[in-house]
Amino acid sequence: MKKVVYSAPSVKKAFRILQAVTSSSTGLGVSELSKSLNIGKSTVHGITSALEELGVLVRDPINKKYGAGYTLLELGRRAYTRIELRDVARPPMERLMERVEEAVFLGIMNGDHITILDVVESHNELKITSPPGTRLPLLAGATARAFLSQLEESKVKEIVQKMGLVRYTPRSVVDSKRFLAEVQEVRKRGYAIDNEEYMLGVRAVAAPIHTSSIAPAAIWVVGFTSSLNDSKMERVIVEIQKTSREISRAMSPGAGLKKG
Repeated sequence: MKKVVYSAPSVKKAFRILQAVTSSSTGLGVSELSKSLNIGKSTVHGITSALEELGVLVRDPINKKYGAGYTLLELGRRAYTRIELRDVARPPMERLMERVEEAVFLGIMNGDHITILDVVESHNELKITSPPGTRLPLLAGATARAFLSQLEESKVKEIVQKMGLVRYTPRSVVDSKRFLAEVQEVRKRGYAIDNEEYMLGVRAVAAPIHTSSIAPAAIWVVGFTSSLNDSKMERVIVEIQKTSREISRAMSPGAGLKKG
């Protein structure tokens, strides 16, 4: 069966324009872009105007040349922060897994869901795992409270009202007042617990990671109730907070300079 590929010519032209502009130290005007890229001036004008409106490009009012806008810089910073976070968090996550002997996950809040960035699987014969890139519901279990605890209370209320709380198991918290109170509690103590709220037979502990990124991040430990008993949960709570603080410190502004 022949694969159909949509070429999206306008998108490709926009990307070529972005590459050209960001490669120039002095900026480029419409005529320069049109000539160097062999794209019609009217097309270049239309694309650059749209990109300027979005904040991806900025136009110098004097020489009329375009340069990289704040939105483009912010997108790049977000992407870099995700890559940096994964690299920085991996060694502490591996050490955490060895100490608690359960799977350790790293993720970020990505719009209306959670995206897993990395996972360190346990050595247990029966294990819980999901590959990086997996999307999880935002308002489910311990991760929900760990991520939302990093947002303003008004924003949390808005999200809960808009998305609603789902009853995944009989233990799921679906009362909004109770849920909001628990988010507030996580802000104070620094961790959240999931006692079979998202999946029956599974428990979890999550802790927020504070970074300079706009997207909230967190790590969480997940295990079956048969191995993650009350006594072990207490140990996981202590260890995951140590790890989240370690990663947060490493991701803080100027951390790289301090190491040097």
